[in-house]
Parts: sequence; structure tokens; C-alpha cells
Amino acid sequence: MVDILANALTQIKNAEKVAKASCVIKPVSNLLRDVLTLLKEEGYIGDFETIDDGKGGIINVNLLGRINECGAIRPRFSVSKNELEKFEKRYLPSKNYGIIIVSTNQGIITNEKAKKMNIGGTLLAFVY
Repeated sequence: MVDILANALTQIKNAEKVAKASCVIKPVSNLLRDVLTLLKEEGYIGDFETIDDGKGGIINVNLLGRINECGAIRPRFSVSKNELEKFEKRYLPSKNYGIIIVSTNQGIITNEKAKKMNIGGTLLAFVY
């Protein structure tokens, strides 16, 4: 596995499509934990629990059935504050529907928060 974030989002999307109540993701990284925390704050997933198994970790994610599509953005484009709108049009179906997750010097935040803070960063993933 090369991209832990892309694999985790694919597992979540596939579990949502078959209406599972939970999903098991492994291995775990700090970036993945931060993205899942952001998804939980935005209401796309329920609680998640991290378990250390000595082999890279496991995360149990409770699903709410609110994700239609999600995925990692590859390659991870670096964007300025003025270019966020262009990538919203590319990855999201309509304005104010869904989020793009951006890694900035202020942490991992959504595209709307990045616009309010007037900062750019690196695009990680999209969810709607």
C-alpha cells in the first residue's frame, strides 16, 4: 500500500455503498487520524476508535450513511488562496455541497475555512 489516505477513503466509500454500519481501516497514520477527525466534525462519519495492534494500528469507523462520494486527490496539488475555487469546480458537484480537505500551515482544514482564513495549502481529499 502506497497511499494510506487513499486506501482508507476507498474502504469507507465501499462500506457506505453496501450500507455497512462500520468499517475497519488499517494501517493508521497521523494524517489519516486528522482527516477522520475533520470528517467527524463535519458530520460525514460517526465516532472512530484507534486500536494499537503492534503492526501499524487499526481504526474502527462508525458510518452514518452520509457520504455519496469521497476520494484522495492525486497528485496533491499545491494551491494558493485564489486557486481554491477552480479545484472546487473540478472535484465537487456544486457550490456549497461537500468539502475539500486542505493541508495548510494552520493544520488540516476544509476549503471553506481556508478561504475565510485567506490561506492556501496542499489538497488532500474531497467528500460529498
